[in-house]
Amino acid sequence: MHSDQIQIVDNVIQSRHSVRAFLNQPVEVQTIKDILTVASRAPSGTNTQPWNVYVVTGTKRDELIKRVSNAQIELFQKPELAEHYKETFAYYPEKWISPFIERRRENGWGLYGLLNIQKGEKEKMAAQQLRNFRLFDAPVGLFFTAHKSLGIGSKMDISMMIQNVMIAAKARGLDTCPQAAWNHFHPIVLEVLGAPEDQELICAVALGYADPNEVVNTFITPREPVENFAKFLD
Repeated sequence: MHSDQIQIVDNVIQSRHSVRAFLNQPVEVQTIKDILTVASRAPSGTNTQPWNVYVVTGTKRDELIKRVSNAQIELFQKPELAEHYKETFAYYPEKWISPFIERRRENGWGLYGLLNIQKGEKEKMAAQQLRNFRLFDAPVGLFFTAHKSLGIGSKMDISMMIQNVMIAAKARGLDTCPQAAWNHFHPIVLEVLGAPEDQELICAVALGYADPNEVVNTFITPREPVENFAKFLD
């Protein structure tokens, strides 16, 4: 691979970040198909290709947003309803330890600080959280599912496929935001999608064109240097 090709690939990867405000600009269906075609070259154990992708736009998108947003508002008002909205698998640990808890806090307060949301302002926090379930106004929602019979390896496979989706989208001038938040409301999501009962929701991705005028899109999370997470053994 030539140095200019390396730079192109590296720039696309490094320029990708989670976008939380999108323009009201449609994405062509063929572009989405092209992205998914490229992304499907992701590796999977014994070539199982476990991913299913539901591409949600238009009235179906609006229906999904309305139903899940209403559920989230009700949950905020009645926290005891959380028992009805549990993930099918644990994305986050039950107990946070260092250094992960510090990184999580840095991320949360960095974002809230940019949005002028102060500690204890629960209403503002709830409003920002609700933005998740509006797909941050993105015109396209991608919902990834897998067959319930498959193991954790398939979730790893789908994760690699999702990364490919985000990189392929960025290369085409589009932006994304991967969202695990939708997983709490998987019964509603899968019903609206018309997914069969043997499917499990893995992740959602908001897809569209970033709004360059929204300050939230200037939020870039830090990364640890290689020396902090890699050991070179000779």
